Amino acid sequence: MPGHAGRLNRLPGSSSRLARVIDLALWAALAAPPAVAVGTLPAGLPRYVAAAAVPLLAVAVPLCRRRPLAALGLPVLPALAHSVELVSPLYWPALAVLAFLAGRRTTEIRPALWFFAAVAVAGLPLCTIVGRDPWGWPTLLLTLLLAVMLPWLLGRLGRQYAELAGSGWRLADRMEREQQAVADRARIRERARIAGDMHDSLGHELTLLAVRAGALEVDPTLDARQQAAVGELREAAAAATGKLREIIGVLRADDEGAPVAPSEETVEELAERARAAGVDVRLEYAGNEADPEPAGNTAGLPPMAGRAVHRVVQESLTNAAKHAPGATVRVRIGHAAGTVSVAVVNDPPRGGAPPPGVASGGAGLVGLDERVRLAGGTLRAGPAPGGGFEVVADLPTAPGPTPRAPGSPALTGTSARELERARSRVRRRLTQTVVAPLAVLTGILLLMIPVALLSSSFSVLDRAAYDRLRVGERQPAAEARLPVFTRDGPPDGAPPLPRGQRCVYYSTGVLAADAYRLCFAHGRLTGKSVVGGDTED
Repeated sequence: MPGHAGRLNRLPGSSSRLARVIDLALWAALAAPPAVAVGTLPAGLPRYVAAAAVPLLAVAVPLCRRRPLAALGLPVLPALAHSVELVSPLYWPALAVLAFLAGRRTTEIRPALWFFAAVAVAGLPLCTIVGRDPWGWPTLLLTLLLAVMLPWLLGRLGRQYAELAGSGWRLADRMEREQQAVADRARIRERARIAGDMHDSLGHELTLLAVRAGALEVDPTLDARQQAAVGELREAAAAATGKLREIIGVLRADDEGAPVAPSEETVEELAERARAAGVDVRLEYAGNEADPEPAGNTAGLPPMAGRAVHRVVQESLTNAAKHAPGATVRVRIGHAAGTVSVAVVNDPPRGGAPPPGVASGGAGLVGLDERVRLAGGTLRAGPAPGGGFEVVADLPTAPGPTPRAPGSPALTGTSARELERARSRVRRRLTQTVVAPLAVLTGILLLMIPVALLSSSFSVLDRAAYDRLRVGERQPAAEARLPVFTRDGPPDGAPPLPRGQRCVYYSTGVLAADAYRLCFAHGRLTGKSVVGGDTED
């Protein structure tokens, strides 16, 4: 065992090394876009931000195992510094992966919601003050939804699915154990009833033996020695009867009373008692010419088989009276070659459902299945083809128990149904996880339509004001004649920015395709032009 113990002692260290390797690979994948961008971005703030993002991600990846939300906040900082609208694709992989891991590794939902709300609220002053474009806030919300919140929801869904699957299997295992315990108790009770039947029959025979021995004991034709031997036989029979009664008393359950039906009651008498109680019972017999016994005769059966036939009919009539009151019950007993079969079929209950307050634990069918098995037969119970319920037992005319068939209808569990309900809950949560982001996305898109109209209308520069602008005039004098808000970015087809100049764009009209571009450098207006659309000055 030293080698085995050594392997067990190496497991924690091996797990830690594997975690470090995974973190290193994840950091390399997430840091690759900003690391590559350091050499391609022009000199300025974006390059410095991309360079700082590489060590930040090296801290965020291992931190995600202990503080997932804090780790998610680290890539948010360079993403906002690069673009206040979070539209830089360099940081989207890091945001999406760390958000997914945060959803997977956190149990509470409220801290994550507060985090997303804080980023969304902070985005409004950032877009207004830093970006000088408050209408870029819907773009930030849309990016936050798609790049951060949606991966977080998917990670949380994966965690919920794993938890539900685990709880579903634990529930299934517990229900299987409980059901097996119920079935075992039902079998024990049925075996106790069988022992009671044996007591009835054997006690009757032993009593007769004791009576006959008592008669011989006083027979004057016997001498004293023979009378003493017969007396000992009588006392032994009486003692055996008492011991049998004590054994059966131990096996009998505390809440089980003495049987009220006679032990030698026939199926016909049982059917008559059911009819007297108001059950519509129709008894039918079917025979086989190869079988010498009459079709309805069960007296020639082995004791176990005969009592099993009686119990099948008794339990089926009881269940029919309980769950299908007023329905017709057909009892069919038939002989085949070496086999006796009994089938009890009841019609559907009048009104389509059993009366309220009637419950069944299924223990009756479990005990019935045990009795039939011990008699060497098989039992089938379930819905009848034409509606209602049927119980069918096939019993051999020769004694001998048979092994239980797997998947017996009387022992069908409910764990599969419970597991299916758990999976249904997971599918429903998956639908909610997909529908909720789509609803938020639709709301943002609908919000962007009026925002785009307002942004376009507040950033319109009058043509006359544009013509009065002169290249070379001071920037404060030019800005005094300009609208308060600028256009949300350059139009399509705009030429590159001149080197060393800062350019702003104003709309030529509401929802116009082209725009006025004004460029400033060293505090003066250095250029003006119409860009985008089909024109360019």
